[in-house]
Amino acid sequence: MAVTKETYQAYFTILKEELVPALGCTEPIAIAYASAKAREILGDFPEQIIIECSGNIIKNARSVVVPNTGNLTGIEASAITGAVAGDSSKGLEVIENVNEEQIKQVASLLEAKLCKVKLIENDANLHIIVKMINGDQSSLVELIHTHTNISRLEKNGEVLLEKSFNKEDFNSALADRSVLNIADILEFAQTVDLTDLKDMLEQQINYNLAIAEEGLKNEYGVNVGQMILDCYGDDVKSKMKAYAAAGSDARMCGCSLPVMTTSGSGNQGMTASLPTIIYAKDKGLTEDEMYRALILASLVTIHQKTFIGRLSAYCGAVSAACGSGAALTYMKGGTLEQIENTITNTLANIAGIVCDGAKASCAAKIASSLDAAIMGHYLAMRGVAFDEKCGMVQSTIEQTIEAYGRLGREGMKQTDIEVLNIMLEK
Repeated sequence: MAVTKETYQAYFTILKEELVPALGCTEPIAIAYASAKAREILGDFPEQIIIECSGNIIKNARSVVVPNTGNLTGIEASAITGAVAGDSSKGLEVIENVNEEQIKQVASLLEAKLCKVKLIENDANLHIIVKMINGDQSSLVELIHTHTNISRLEKNGEVLLEKSFNKEDFNSALADRSVLNIADILEFAQTVDLTDLKDMLEQQINYNLAIAEEGLKNEYGVNVGQMILDCYGDDVKSKMKAYAAAGSDARMCGCSLPVMTTSGSGNQGMTASLPTIIYAKDKGLTEDEMYRALILASLVTIHQKTFIGRLSAYCGAVSAACGSGAALTYMKGGTLEQIENTITNTLANIAGIVCDGAKASCAAKIASSLDAAIMGHYLAMRGVAFDEKCGMVQSTIEQTIEAYGRLGREGMKQTDIEVLNIMLEK
């Protein structure tokens, strides 16, 4: 049965909302974005910056390299770079243009201890408050639930903007996701008019391929992507894993190239898209076939993250690998049942991978997740899948996705706290 006109429009809106470009890891970039906005409101450069962050923001911004900063890392570097060189009108590409003099200024201000960082406890997983002070002048920017969702703006204590929010409802800043289900996602991917999505999909292909190729050519992290090609060969399965890992190698370690994100994450965006792109190009699929597979991969990823939230102790590479695994099955002529079984097989295998922040080892987690997704695909194409007698797997794909989402959202809350505590004790 064809999706309704309302559902069709909803899916279209979700893709437009979720597939957006970002420069660098999205958590430090969100801090830079809020900082740039706070400096613009202040109207002058601050004498002091106070950054309040939820635990997941601290976890993901603490160790990753901030792009265009000369390999600086951390929350303070993100905030100061946003204040010195940020342009909030560019969204998650806020620090696209940073010159050498500004890099030196950021380094000097880091040494001068311009910033103070505070943990917001018992809070939404994605929450940032940036306060700036210069003499008797002050500004405040607060964002929650998504990396650019500003909920409050203040100048000298006067409220300029205020949006109510529920800290528990992490989907409240997004378009309605209740319409998502695997059957309708497949139908939409097969039937959507590609005209209005083509530019976005081309940007996804060009951005994500470019950073993957950069990660394969140059030294970033431990070069997981290149290691895969060197040690496992350059067959299409190895290339699918290598390109996604190489993109993460580069992105986590300071590459200044942008990526197209999915569900607020560049790593998820690359994990969902690059294996799909590599397979389609290797097998000579048409552009339209590749576009439709990319739509399927992205929406399957988004559907799972709807139950988990943007940030958690549950590694998002797992959700995105399910997306690219589903796309692989689709590109090889799989049925709806086989696509569902690919997702189930992948979740039943690797859903316990823990997120311990954004850093170089994310590339290895991406490769491992994709290896499991490819295995899940092969099992599905043989007509087999783990069933409800197996662990948390349920009798339907929608119940299974919701169950594993519950694991990431509720079951791993204490894990999230302990991961942060262990990281902060180092």
